[in-house]
Formats: sequence, C-alpha cells, structure tokens
Amino acid sequence: LPGLLRSYTPAEIFACGETAVPLPAGALGKGESPGERLTLLLCANASGSEKVPLRAVGDSPRPRCLRGVNLEQMPWSYRAGSLAGLTAPLFAEWLREFNEGMRRQGRSVLLLLAKHEAHPYLQLSNVRMVFVPLAAALAQPLDRGIASDLKGHYRRRLLRWLPAERGAAQPSLLDVLHMLAQAWGDVHPGLIAGCFRAAGFTPDASAEAVSLTSAPGPLGREQLGHDGDPAEADGDEGMVEGEDTGELAAVPPCPSEREVWRSLATLRRYLECQATSPDLFQAFYELEDAVHMVSAG
Repeated sequence: LPGLLRSYTPAEIFACGETAVPLPAGALGKGESPGERLTLLLCANASGSEKVPLRAVGDSPRPRCLRGVNLEQMPWSYRAGSLAGLTAPLFAEWLREFNEGMRRQGRSVLLLLAKHEAHPYLQLSNVRMVFVPLAAALAQPLDRGIASDLKGHYRRRLLRWLPAERGAAQPSLLDVLHMLAQAWGDVHPGLIAGCFRAAGFTPDASAEAVSLTSAPGPLGREQLGHDGDPAEADGDEGMVEGEDTGELAAVPPCPSEREVWRSLATLRRYLECQATSPDLFQAFYELEDAVHMVSAG
C-alpha cells in the first residue's frame, strides 16, 4: 500500500466510507416514528481540496418534501435503501457516477475503502479501488475526525433552527439534506489533510504508518472562528420622493426576521425547482449564514 500511494499525488488519493446521522422527529412527515436516521457516504481526497457531494441514504422511497425538487442539480443526492443502509447496488451506482466524473475531468485516481459486503469491486476506467486491511480500515481518515467534525457542524445547524421564524416546528428531510451539505462544506480542508496523514494514507507516509496495529484515537476537532467587523454605511436615504405626487414618502420599515426567513425560504424553493448548477446553492448557503450572523447580533 505505501508503494501504491507514492504513485499518486494527494489530490488523486480519495477515501470513502459511511457514517450515520439522526433525523429530527417528524422530518419525514406525519406518522414517522422517532429515531429515524440517514446513512451518509462521505468521500474526500488526501489534500483536502475536494469533497465529493454527499450521498444520503434513507428508508423513505418517495419523501413528499422532495417532490418538485430538481434533484440532479442539488449539492447532495438522496437514495432509498434497506433500513437506511447503503446496499451493494447503491454503492455500485455511486462508484460509476464517481468514475464518470473523473473520466470527464481526464483524471485517474486511487480510491481507498474498507472491505465490506456493501462495497463490491468494479473494474473502472479512471478509478482504482483498493481495499485496505481491516485494522488499517479502522483507522481510516473518516474515523480520525472527519465524520465527527461533520456531525458537530450538523448538530450546530440543527440547534440554531428557529421554528418561529421558519414557520415549521421541525426541519423536514429536505431541510436536513441542505444542512448536511452545509456541514460538509464546513469541514476544513486542513482537518481532512491532517486525518489522511494521521492514517498514513498519503504518498509521503512511511510504510509503518499503515500497519495492523490498533489505531489511536481520533484527531482533535479544529475550532474555526469567523470574525470580522461589519461595515457601517451612512446615508440620508430616510426619505424618498413620491413617484406620482412628488411628495416625500417614508421608506418602508425594516422587515422583521420572520419576513427575512420567509423570503429566504422562497428563494431556496425557487432554486430547488429552477437551479441549473449545484454551485448556486453555495452562494445561497453563504447568504443564509450571513443572515444568521446578523440576527445573532
């Protein structure tokens, strides 16, 4: 394995695996029992420069909240599986899509994964699959801190859900999928690269790094702060000239937070139906985070 790793650059070495996250009660609609969960397929490269869009697997075949959504242009994908688990056919479908993406980019990459009945081997044109030893698989980069960091960001976004402003008591499955995509984006590239190095899955790692010994604990989670002083704008635009009467008319009052969140919900729905690229949602997510920062003072 160390010799094979040296044949690729960090940007060409990927690792994938699964982790599970809980769904809020009622996320799938009325009549659903609490304790539902999603299985997430995570995949990233050793340099931390590329995170493959999340593949979420749940046990609801046709969630009502996904009706009308242009699923091909979302920054995540959803599939129905047995007991919300990843099956071999679902994984094979993802593998072929991953390989097609690499083929279109003209790249040949290495994909590291654990041997599992849900991980069938496929002969692919641009992806070389390598099953790592069981003990080394237990020390996979995802288990070194990547998955736990994603879950931490997901919990933070769930906790800041404001029912009074969103107009819903609990987030739907669609809301959760967007939150998970945002949480995946929050995982810092430096943390991913560090987890790959700790697992020994990098070209410059020594042969001893990938051994059949018990793996140490996960890396500590990076605490990434976001600070900045909002710019203050001055202006005397408190009054505008009336269009018809020529008289001065008062500027409309500042919208409430509830009105702002309703407008954002409308914008997100428009993008869900009309988006032509998943990249559009990155700009929307940044806007939503900016509104959260303003509302938090």
